[in-house]
Amino acid sequence: MPLRRFSRLIVLAVASAGAMYFAGVGSAKAGSPAVLFAEAVANSDGTYAITATVTHRDEGWTHYLDRWDVLDPSGRVLASRTLYHPHVDEQPFTRSLGRVEVPVGVAEVTIRAHCKVDGDGTRTFTLKLPPRR
Repeated sequence: MPLRRFSRLIVLAVASAGAMYFAGVGSAKAGSPAVLFAEAVANSDGTYAITATVTHRDEGWTHYLDRWDVLDPSGRVLASRTLYHPHVDEQPFTRSLGRVEVPVGVAEVTIRAHCKVDGDGTRTFTLKLPPRR
């Protein structure tokens, strides 16, 4: 097989694999809301400012990602960031929540997204907290 033809086959195979990967990503986020990334900054008053990047295939006012929660290791909700409108054309998106009170001794929290229709998402993000100030 000539080298040029072989090179075309490799390019075609890589392009097909990439298309399959992106198709999988799209279908994975269609139903359940997901947290892609989160970070925390320690505030001077002992609380934390938490920022989360979330995604969901919002469809409009009756079906959208309506909040994300900060959970302690036992699953108790410590704080919630309410989202008051759909983000149909803004995916993924990032929002912050300031002054999250985390009990002393808790070293990490879990961020979980929630949808009005689909409920709690299963793709969460575990966040190690920086030392308190």
